[in-house]
Amino acid sequence: MNTVLSRANSLFAFSLSVMAALTFGCFVTTAFKDRRVPVDIHVSRVMLKNVDDFTGPRERSALGFVTFDLSADILAFFDWNVKQLFIYLSAEYTTRSNALNQVVLWDKIVLRGESTKLNLRDMKSKYFFFDDGNGLRANKNITLTLSWNVVPNAGILPLVAGSGHVSLPFPDMYESTKSY
Repeated sequence: MNTVLSRANSLFAFSLSVMAALTFGCFVTTAFKDRRVPVDIHVSRVMLKNVDDFTGPRERSALGFVTFDLSADILAFFDWNVKQLFIYLSAEYTTRSNALNQVVLWDKIVLRGESTKLNLRDMKSKYFFFDDGNGLRANKNITLTLSWNVVPNAGILPLVAGSGHVSLPFPDMYESTKSY
């Protein structure tokens, strides 16, 4: 009555259902874990330049440079369901033209088995800190936050913000020096 193909199909469907149930069970064991850790961010230098913006006709935009220290222990993240972490430092601020601006300044991918202690000193921004206009000059509330995405073996990709952040003012004047 039942052909070999019919039996193979039933066996495959049953095996697939068991694998899906096991994967869901694995996901549930770490789905509600608190993935926040204390983060210490210290800014040692802030510099602001007015540079040519090549995206518009002869406009100039604010370009910020930030030197920072960062320390955090991310060992608590790595359980059996974590492949890697995508860690990034972002700046959030408001301007007259935009209610919320977010810029990623630095990032790092930490794989399982690598050092879990972040102890970075005198780090410079990895990416340009441009503002579309001059919203960085004399801005008194720029907040730096360390956040991360946990890349799991099974389950959702949570976005978590660290428990420490720092707010800093930007200078009132543009620097005219050539170096950073």
